[in-house]
Amino acid sequence: MFALYITHPQVLIDPAVPVPDWGLSERGRERALLAAAAEWAGGIGRFVASTERKAIETADIVSAGRRPVETDHAMGENDRSATGFLPPDAFEKAADWFFAHPEESFHGWERAVDAQARIVSAVERALTGHDPAIPVAFVGHGGVGTLLKCHLKGTPIKRDGDQPPGGGNLFAFRLADRAVTCDWTPMESWKGM
Repeated sequence: MFALYITHPQVLIDPAVPVPDWGLSERGRERALLAAAAEWAGGIGRFVASTERKAIETADIVSAGRRPVETDHAMGENDRSATGFLPPDAFEKAADWFFAHPEESFHGWERAVDAQARIVSAVERALTGHDPAIPVAFVGHGGVGTLLKCHLKGTPIKRDGDQPPGGGNLFAFRLADRAVTCDWTPMESWKGM
């Protein structure tokens, strides 16, 4: 059977609100609703989300009340609280640096190697004792999702494996051997396994 890693779609950006408290924008909600209506969404037997608001909202919408949503703080995005909000251009430059220097901290950010170890451990912990016949969806964030995908593919940490802009993408991997079977795809476009 398979697992999905789903990133939250577009959010309401508000520099006055801490990033973990940002919610989905109208466009983000529309995309999550489209994904919830897809045939694959009805087959997911378990949802595990980051504790950040945008991830919980995405999981709640995609699960459509068919399954409870579990949360795990360790699935959160890489900790960037040291710099606070960065305007989009500055953020993209910082993210480039974060992926290019995985063993160093960008101005106090969590290092990429540490964020990768955290997300990999969170996913493995959730899969311990999980029935491999039940598809599971992990709902979180682009940065740690990319770090997880790099780990599963056995590739070095690099931004070239990052999701397309806008969020709301997913990749799939087999539960049996953790092999990635589908690269980043918009969640509302994915046709399932």
